[in-house]
This record gives sequence, C-alpha cells and structure tokens, in this order.
Amino acid sequence: MSETQALVVGAGPGGALLSYLLASRGVETVLVERQSDFDREFRGEVLMPSGLRMLAAAGIDLEGVRTRNPKRFAAYFRKRAVVDLEIESDAAAELPRIVSQPEMLEHIVCLAEGTGHFRLVRGGSVRDLLSEDGRVSGVRLRTAAEGRIEVGAQLVIGADGRASVVRRKLELPMRDRGAPMDIVWCKLPWPESWPGGQVRGYVGGGHLLIAFPAPDGLLQLAWVILKGTYGELQKRGVEEWVHAMADHVDDEFAAHLVANCNAISRPFLLDSVTDCVEGWARPGALVIGDAAHTMSPVGGQGLNVAMRDAVVAANHLVPAFLHGYDLEAAAARVEPERRPEIDEIQFLAAQPPRVVMGQRFFHAWIRGLVSVLVRSPFVRGRVGSGLIDKFFFGVTDVELRV
Repeated sequence: MSETQALVVGAGPGGALLSYLLASRGVETVLVERQSDFDREFRGEVLMPSGLRMLAAAGIDLEGVRTRNPKRFAAYFRKRAVVDLEIESDAAAELPRIVSQPEMLEHIVCLAEGTGHFRLVRGGSVRDLLSEDGRVSGVRLRTAAEGRIEVGAQLVIGADGRASVVRRKLELPMRDRGAPMDIVWCKLPWPESWPGGQVRGYVGGGHLLIAFPAPDGLLQLAWVILKGTYGELQKRGVEEWVHAMADHVDDEFAAHLVANCNAISRPFLLDSVTDCVEGWARPGALVIGDAAHTMSPVGGQGLNVAMRDAVVAANHLVPAFLHGYDLEAAAARVEPERRPEIDEIQFLAAQPPRVVMGQRFFHAWIRGLVSVLVRSPFVRGRVGSGLIDKFFFGVTDVELRV
C-alpha cells in the first residue's frame, strides 16, 4: 500500500486548488479524479472576483485558458427590457469572468505536477475509506491502469462534489435547505445581433432564463423551471421544449431559438440541490466544496466558494502537516471559519427562486413590483450593489496566509 500525507478526492476547482497549495508548500499530495480527463460539461464556469482573488493569491494566472468577460447586462420582465447596463470596472479582477473550467483545471494540475510533491490519479474511483483505530487512514481505489489499490494518508479530503463518495462513506449528517427548481443547460450559436460579452436574464410566468457567452464562442443557456417539470418537457421532444423557452423571451431572441433548434448542443438537466453538512471534519477526514455544502446555481457561487474553502483549508492544514501540529484540530477549524459565508450565501440565493418561481397571486405582484424598482438607479445603487457585492466578493474576508 502506498502512503501520502494528503489525499484529495475530486479534481474540481476546490480539490485542484487545495492540492496545488499543499504540494507547492511541500506537502506530499495525491489527487484522485474519477474521470480520465476534464473534457466534459461543467455546471458552473463563472469566476466571480472572490474566486479570481483566490487564484491570484495562489500565484495562478489564466494565461492560455479561454475566458470571456461579460461587458453588458440586460434584464427582461415579461419579454420587455427593464434594465440594460454596461458592466464597468477599473480593474479586470473586479469583474466576473466566464472560464473554460476543463482548461483551468488542467492548468492548475500542471502547476501542481511541477512542484515535485504531487501525483494525480486519473480514472480513479474511490470504493471505500480505510480506517485504523477509529480514524480514516486512506482510501481503496479502482483504477483502469492498476486495478484495485489502496492508498494510505494522514488526511483524506473529500472535494468530490454533490454526489461525494467521501461524504456518503463518512455518513455525515446533512441539512437540506431546499431548492424549488431544476435547470436545463444547453448551448446554441451566438446571436449575430447581440453585442459580444452580453448577459441577459428573462423573468416571467414562473420561469427564469439566463443567457451568457461561453468560452467556446457559443451561447450558454440556463433555463430555470419548476422542479419536476422537465420530464414532461423531455417527453415532448427538443422542438417543443425550445418553443416553450421561446415563449418567455423577446421576439428577436425567440426567433433565434426556434431557428437554431437543431443546432442545440449538450442539453442536460441539473437537479438543483442546496444542502450543508453538519460537521465537515472527522478523525482523518475533511470535506470541502460541494461535498460539504451543495450550492444553489443562483448567483454562480459553487466553484468560487469551493476555492475559498480550499484557501482556508490550506491555511490550517499546511502548518499542521509541515510542523507536526494536531492535524485533526486543524481540519476541524475549517468549518467554523467558512460556515458564516456559506450560510448567508445559501440564504440569499434561495430568495430569488421563491419569487421568480412562485405560483401564487402575490408572487406575480412581487415580480411586477421588483420590475418597477430595478428601473430606479437609486434602488440599484443602494440595495442592488450591496447584494451584488456579496455574490461578487464574498461575505467574509478570505486571505491566503501560508
């Protein structure tokens, strides 16, 4: 059985960044990724300034990684534009960037491999956790190259997403915070009449559709629908659900959707979940990112809070690994530091769907009121900016200290 100091399960943004931070500080690290490569559909590819700052603090740039910078935002209510704003900032790091997540992950992993303290196991499926004297002591894997193997570790870190094997094997208690919607993701050609870098949001009739530029030059759509309604749409075929989408946007965009019905690529349903584990650390183990707190897609927070988890975890774990401090006590300090931000972001992200997707008469009244209020520069400046700051920059201060 091979041995390592840190074994990270899941090479998403949180797992990859934490692995790099540990390895670059001299901690022997193994990163286990279930897939053989990163060339697959990702649910979230929006880097908020809060996430960009984590990469910058780690010394990671995105040179060579395809990104798109949103430059304009337009909001539509019942097919009519109510907001149309230029997105401006003196610093590029203060604005969101839409990133090719596969390319970003390959970039981070490549940097980690250059440290001399890192090994990536591609195509490694965790089958069980090893235990010794009441604590987790490693993992049992199955890989395409080596078959069944065991890897011992001083600490196993689960960063393996919302379907986390580590979370399930540890039997961690979880609080479901509810999510009344599902999301249909798909791509289609960019509308020629749209300015480059434009983001649009369409609200009305219990539906929300977000359209934004993908790094590959296509238009990414996120169509938010009531939970449980996708099955009926799917039975009706692509053409019918495209027409259902078109019913909730302006006439020009509706014509583009219908005209490109056969060009829609990679559609899939995201079953929206919002939950949080109670007790992220156990003897010999820790969970971070979606494995600890599955985030609502609202606000584009998932990969950003996962990277902030990674930085906080590194702050506590690196000194413990390098100087022989109490590793379990260090792991246990991650959750108390991160929970205030996670709790507030999950609460804030839960409010818009309740209004947008609500089917009672007062929900329609509230939607109409909001559409009027957002036209006011005063409301956008005083109320909107405060909420935007939390989604853009985070709720708590997170700094890399190691």
